[in-house]
Amino acid sequence: MSKHTEKLRKQLLEISEVVNAFKSEAVQVKIIDRLLDSIMDGDRHEFEGDGLKLQDRRAAKRGYEDAGADSRIRGRKKPGATKILNQIIHTDFFNEPRSISTIAQYCKDQYDSDFKTSELSGILLKLSNENKLKRERNNENNRFDYVKP
Repeated sequence: MSKHTEKLRKQLLEISEVVNAFKSEAVQVKIIDRLLDSIMDGDRHEFEGDGLKLQDRRAAKRGYEDAGADSRIRGRKKPGATKILNQIIHTDFFNEPRSISTIAQYCKDQYDSDFKTSELSGILLKLSNENKLKRERNNENNRFDYVKP
């Protein structure tokens, strides 16, 4: 295991207790999201001094000659999680309660979009706050299910 990975693993173990102390899944996701953003910002600043920006390094790692080629080769971008979830709401998918993992799998199968559950949870919370979906706690696994109101 690399030094960087080992360091990250230790840091995650240190913060996991604090993050898990929050009962709200949305708050937990926001905390982790901000931590990862700050880590990425730190990595960007570290690599900019080397001549290649982080995005350029990622493109080079994938075999593209420049970072702009990445989007040109792939063609159009796939729709984001918000757009896909808003499309799914208008189908009968949410007529029965669905877990976040079930929703993520459905997005992968039907829309060829591999979203992490953490990407979907904030959007689903927003949709439930807007009364487009109803958020119910599942008594079997103590997690949330989403269903049309």
